[in-house]
Amino acid sequence: MNQYNIHIAKTHLSALVDKASVGDAFIIAKAGKPLVKVVPFTPQDAEQKRIGFLKGQIEVPDDFDRMGTAETSENFRGFA
Repeated sequence: MNQYNIHIAKTHLSALVDKASVGDAFIIAKAGKPLVKVVPFTPQDAEQKRIGFLKGQIEVPDDFDRMGTAETSENFRGFA
């Protein structure tokens, strides 16, 4: 794996990113000491959605959209 000092990486960043995007990962170093590894982005790295992770564990009542309407109406009596 190739290693580049920060100055060289800044100077040639566009070309290095192009190489990394096709799988040629590299390391950026400072004074010869490795700091970071640049690797291609893969869709698995993106935030994964967790749709349905509570399926079968919770139950939504049929009157969910009407729950609390009586209490709410009671709280607003006399404010009309």
